[in-house]
Amino acid sequence: MMIPANPGGGWDQTGRQLATAMQSAKVVSSVQFENKGGAGGTIGLAQFVNSAKGDPNALMMGGMVMIGSIYLDNAPVNLTMVTPIARLTGEYEAIVVPTNSPHKTMADLIKAFKANPGSVAWGGGSAGGTDHILVGLLAKATGVDPAKINYVPFKGGGEAVAAIVGGHVTAGVSGVGEFAEQVKGGRMRALGVSAPSRVDGIGTLKEQGLDVELANWRGVFGAPGIATPQRDALVKLVKAATDSAAWKATLEKFGWGPIFLAGDDYKKFVEEDTKRIAGIIDSLGIKQKK
Repeated sequence: MMIPANPGGGWDQTGRQLATAMQSAKVVSSVQFENKGGAGGTIGLAQFVNSAKGDPNALMMGGMVMIGSIYLDNAPVNLTMVTPIARLTGEYEAIVVPTNSPHKTMADLIKAFKANPGSVAWGGGSAGGTDHILVGLLAKATGVDPAKINYVPFKGGGEAVAAIVGGHVTAGVSGVGEFAEQVKGGRMRALGVSAPSRVDGIGTLKEQGLDVELANWRGVFGAPGIATPQRDALVKLVKAATDSAAWKATLEKFGWGPIFLAGDDYKKFVEEDTKRIAGIIDSLGIKQKK
C-alpha cells in the first residue's frame, strides 16, 4: 500500500486502519506500507504510476486533497493514470487554535482575519487541498480577498499538529479526527466545524454566521493497467474490510462518515469531483500564484 503522505495524517490513518480491517476480515494476510509524502500526494502518485503498473496486489490511498494539488501544480501525473477502486470515508473539517491563543471563538479569529488577512497564518495540508480550500471559502464568505490568505502547508499531520500546538501558526485546519486527541487533551481549542450539524460538540461554521460547509473524502486506487477482473477482486477485498466490525469501530473512533462507492461509480465520481475542485480553485484565485 502506497500512502502518498508522511506518517500521522488522514491518508496514513485511513490506509493503516483499512489494512487492519482487511486482516481482521481475513481477506489478506499482510500489508506492507510505503509512505512517500510531498506535493499534495503527487510525488507518491508518480512513484505508484511508474512502479506498480499491472500489479494486482498494489493499492494507493488518495482523495480530494490530491485532486486539488494535481490541478494547482499542473502535475505531470493525475488520477486518470490509476484504477479507481473505492471511496471510503467522508470527513468534515475542524478549525482549531492552540489553547493559549487569544482567539477564544470563531468570531475572534474572523475579526483578526478581516482586519489584517496576512497576520493570520493558517496551517493545514497541501496547497490546493481541502484545508486550503476551506480557508478560501471562509475568505469569500467574509469578504476577504483569497489572494491575501497566509496559508502554511505541511507534508503530514504530525508536523501540522506540532506547529499548531507550538503557536507557529495562528490556526489549524484539518479533519476532525486528526485533531480529536489534541482537543480532548486540552492542547488545542476547536472553534468551528465545516459540517451541517455539530460534531463532538463543536459549533458549525453556519451557526456562527459563516455560510460554509465542506467534507473531505478519501478513497483507494489500484495500479495502472490492471484488468477489470483484477479491479473487481480488489473492490471485493476492500468491501469485505469495510463491512468488518474493526472498520466500523474505526469510523466511530475518528468520526469518519461511511460513503462507500466502488468501481465505475467511483470512477465517475472522481471525474466529476476533479471538475468541481478545479472550479473552486479557479474561483479562489490561488492557482496563478504558483
